[in-house]
Amino acid sequence: MIIHVVRSGETLWQIANRYNVNMNSIIDVNGLQKPNQLLIGQSIVIPVPGTFHVIRSGETLWSISQQYGVSIQTIVQENQLTDPNVLYPGTTIRIPSRLHIIQSGETLWEIANRYGTTVQTIINENQIQNPNLIYPGMQLRVPPRKPTIEVNAYTYQGDAAGAQTIHELGPPLTYHSPFAYLINEKGDLSPVKDELMIQAAKSEGVVPMMAITNFTSTAAGSNLAHIVLSSPSLREKVITNMLRIMEEKGYKGVNIDYENVLPADREFYNQFLQETVDRLHPRGYFVSTAVAPKTSATQSGLLYEAHDYEAHGRIVDFVVLMTYEWGYRLGPPQAISPINQMRRVVEYARSVMPAEKIFLGFQIYARDWLLPHVKGQEAETFSPQEAINRAVKYGAEIQYDPLSQSPYFRYVDEQGRGHEVWFEDARSAQAKFNLAKEFNLRGISYWALGYPYPANWTLLRDNFNIRKL
Repeated sequence: MIIHVVRSGETLWQIANRYNVNMNSIIDVNGLQKPNQLLIGQSIVIPVPGTFHVIRSGETLWSISQQYGVSIQTIVQENQLTDPNVLYPGTTIRIPSRLHIIQSGETLWEIANRYGTTVQTIINENQIQNPNLIYPGMQLRVPPRKPTIEVNAYTYQGDAAGAQTIHELGPPLTYHSPFAYLINEKGDLSPVKDELMIQAAKSEGVVPMMAITNFTSTAAGSNLAHIVLSSPSLREKVITNMLRIMEEKGYKGVNIDYENVLPADREFYNQFLQETVDRLHPRGYFVSTAVAPKTSATQSGLLYEAHDYEAHGRIVDFVVLMTYEWGYRLGPPQAISPINQMRRVVEYARSVMPAEKIFLGFQIYARDWLLPHVKGQEAETFSPQEAINRAVKYGAEIQYDPLSQSPYFRYVDEQGRGHEVWFEDARSAQAKFNLAKEFNLRGISYWALGYPYPANWTLLRDNFNIRKL
């Protein structure tokens, strides 16, 4: 895939001709609702074979060729490298697809095994309508070798809407987490309408993961967490109720998202996690947590202090880093998931827990703030797709902040009010995928489904093989 940034005067027809790609395929993979109204600075995914690699310090062409299973000479020719021995960190190079000529008697399964990929990946790459109708001499494009990750997605959609989303997005998901079962002071869990979502997940080969929490949009949950975590009997009751619901509904594991836990309750929280693992593991269930985006062990604040990264990484099966919400809905306008801040969190997490237990959090919504910002004034939240529609409506030019690697734009509405919108696009998604690759993380975790963002899912599949359990 290629990410193209629209320049002044460009049309979709011109872009399609430049890359020799069908115009409708560009519209489809990007979900372009107004293809005749492209914006300066808008990034679009071009569905051509190959992928991109950002050179890291210490890498050589030999190590890159081994990583992707593509010859050094092919990489040199594709990128017209004048001196293959000189690579600059941060430079992006294109890794082309490999070509394979089908031999007599070969099957797609044998070809996929030979190149370390999957049959479905080859089918998708070559748009094969009938896998049984391949023949000797047929030329196949085999994508570069890709890392395999797991993908989780939370949702707070209603049951029917959530089920529909899972059916639409099933292939790139490993786990799905309806958010969330709320604990109360008696150790009970509030009921959740999730039967249709669980059924949809299972039909799409997605693992349903129960989510429990102590907070809502109107209550921080600190005192509630203290009451439950400080009581051995209430901790046990929560786990018992959790197990009952998992067994009744078919959940395969749990994600524990206790936020705003009092610093004094840190060890109680760690103890609760260990007790949960001790009860759930013998029954075949996994346990995970969601943690605030910390950058050091000594970071102060109610959000951070009780989240013990080292303990979570040691006790539970995996940890979701909530690397989002810098651009908070009640705060000033800024990137919601700035890559520079995300990197600091990942670097700290990697120093105290193994990479194979870390999921990088990725928000998939946009925010629109009124200008000038007034403290406590709430920004509007909507999809990246709607952000583009809004920019088209007001004739805004898309800007891209190089530090946060996030797109934004400003406009003036019909009432003469100024607005600033931060959102996600193909470039910002690719930056996050590159971060996950650089640190060999276990996976990506999306917050939250229900916000259309087609380019993300196209790029996700292009960058990774998605593990199905």
